[in-house]
Formats: sequence, C-alpha cells, structure tokens
Amino acid sequence: MSQAARLPVIDPAEPSTAPVPAGFKDVKGWFWNVDQLLFDWFLSHQNSGDGEQLGDLLELGAYMGKSAIFMGGYLRDGEEFTVCDLFGSPAEDASNSAETQSSYATLTRQAFETNYLAFHPSLPTVIQAPTSVVGDQVREASCRFIHVDASHLYEHVRGDIEASRTLSVPGAVVVFDDYRSEHCPGVAAAVWGAVATSGLQVVCVSGTKLYATWGDPEPLREALRVWLEGRADLWHGTDEIAGQPVVRIGGEKALAPAPPRPLRAPKVPVLTAVPSQAQRSGPGPRSKSVRRLAKDLLPPIVTRAIIAKRRG
Repeated sequence: MSQAARLPVIDPAEPSTAPVPAGFKDVKGWFWNVDQLLFDWFLSHQNSGDGEQLGDLLELGAYMGKSAIFMGGYLRDGEEFTVCDLFGSPAEDASNSAETQSSYATLTRQAFETNYLAFHPSLPTVIQAPTSVVGDQVREASCRFIHVDASHLYEHVRGDIEASRTLSVPGAVVVFDDYRSEHCPGVAAAVWGAVATSGLQVVCVSGTKLYATWGDPEPLREALRVWLEGRADLWHGTDEIAGQPVVRIGGEKALAPAPPRPLRAPKVPVLTAVPSQAQRSGPGPRSKSVRRLAKDLLPPIVTRAIIAKRRG
C-alpha cells in the first residue's frame, strides 16, 4: 500500500474536534433496520460452523462510518478490515469531484475515525484515495464480504464491480447500495448490467441494497429463506430475473439486531447524600462509644498521636 494512501488528513497528535457519539444511533448515515438484519445474517452465517468462511472485510465508501462500525463487530482474529474513501481529498475527475462536493462536503477522515474508535479499540486499514486504487492495495481473492457504497457514477461503479470480482474469495458476499435509487441511475445500470452480462449472481434485494455473489448463490438463498420463515417482522417473496430466483425482503417494522455498543459508557453523575442535621451538628452516641473503645484498646503512644493530629 502506498504511504500517501495512509496519511491522515489531520495531525494524529492533535485532539479530535469531532463529537464522540454516545451510541450507534448518534452516528450519521443511512443504514435501515432491514439491512442491519441482513448484514448481521450474512456475516454471522459466514462466522458460523455451517457456513464458516474465511476472508477479510472491505468497504468502498464509508461516509461517517455507520456501516463500517457495524461490520467491524464481525471481524475475527487474523482477518483485516479495509475501508476506502476520499474523505474530502480531491477526486480524480471533475464529475466525481462535483458529486463529492454536493453530497459529502462535510465528510472528513477525522469524523470517521472518531466515530469508529468510539466502538472499536483500533481503526481498520484506511485507504484515503479513489476506489480505483483498491485493486492495487488489497490482496487478490482475499475478501469474504464487500460493501460497495462509493461513487454513484456509472463508470466508477463498473470499476468497483470488477474490483469486487477480483478481490472476492469463492462464495463471498458483495453488497451494492443505491441499486434502485432515483438520484443515482448509474448504479442501477452498472449493477444490473453485471448481472446480465458478467456473471454477478443476485441472492436477495432490500429496499436500498442488493446482495450478490460471484459464486453459487443457491446455498445462500436456501439458508436465507429458512431464516426468513422465522421472522415475523419481515416479509419476503421471490421473483425470477434472467432465469435466476431473486429473494425480495422488506419490513417497515423490522426489529434491528442489538446495535454496537460504545467502548466507554457516558459518565453518570455520582449523587452524594445530603447529611442530616444530626450529622452536621457533631458525633452521636455511637461515635463517642467507638472513640472510648479505641482509647482502651490502642497503645497510649498511638492514642496520643491520633489526638495530637486531630487537634492540629
């Protein structure tokens, strides 16, 4: 990895001015309950005995870190989590720069790092650069879960799709955000084009994200259907697209999994009891009896020293 890609925007010695989130809900971002449930299911399935899969995690486009914080909770020993984002750096072309300025003008690496470190003891590997460099910075065939939520421009998304194919281990899950949003038709064109012509296999779709794989999707689909049958808060159906079944999932009242918890709980003020009038007025009978007992039991030299100290 090039050294320039790792350099922070701010001096690490300087204290962060970004507010520290007190809880997961305080982290800005668009990560709906349905997708939190699906991230949890896919990542937990990969970590389980039945579908255990080794590999690293990768996120292209981080915004303030909400989904990255969530993904970081599923990282296992020996695995690496890489996050790539411009974080306010100049884009490689005018179109991408214009999109960044209009949609993510307030995004900074400092804000991302502050948010992430509120929930995890260390940062992921951060590549502060366009996602076009990821293929050169991340090991080929190393990632088991890839979340693509970077540029919305068609040519850039196509590049991210090709990178996901190169970087995926067999059976890896690749998630594409905004695959159907009206404000970014380039994402839809690139993703569905890959489904039609490049061998990308759709496992399921939610209202905002498409979950796919470059391998055989049927084992994932079947396990997912079994899980969905037990979820009363989600509805699902199956459509056939280009000869392949695609599971549709939704649920306005979906119950999100337990959110990541911050490392340090907010400080709770300690309430000190107000002394009663009797306590303020001086020692009571019990205090006097304790003093007499101490005087009788302690050696005289110790007793005299205590009295002298109290008088002083």
